[in-house]
Amino acid sequence: MALSWQYDLDGVDWEALSALYQAAPLGNKSAAHLQKVFSNSMFRCFAYEAGQLLAAGRALADGGDCAYLCDIAVLPSHQGRGLGKQVVRQLLAATQGHRKVILYAVPGREDFYRQLGFLRMQTAMALFDNPQLQLERGYLSTE
Repeated sequence: MALSWQYDLDGVDWEALSALYQAAPLGNKSAAHLQKVFSNSMFRCFAYEAGQLLAAGRALADGGDCAYLCDIAVLPSHQGRGLGKQVVRQLLAATQGHRKVILYAVPGREDFYRQLGFLRMQTAMALFDNPQLQLERGYLSTE
């Protein structure tokens, strides 16, 4: 797999990115929403092969203390080949120097992040716009 990496937003096809998140499957994220959140992220990366978008991810960061990896997606046809790990490693390299790097995983994918050195946080808390749905999906617990 001959990959090319892009770290800026020049020429990003936001519709293709939206289709990637739907296929991954990481939900229905509109092209406009993705353009907004990727534009407001300090770091981002996109993996292409022969011009086709295969994977993407981004990180919110404050430049020194905390970085948050999010929206890491890989086209299903390329999952299980190490591409997701490459995306995470690209983002970890970009966030080097931050005192902590956090993320939350899709339920059931925690072992993937453990392989990359992440440990479970015991005190993480969250507010979601639809907490009942997130409870059902396994992102939240009332315990």
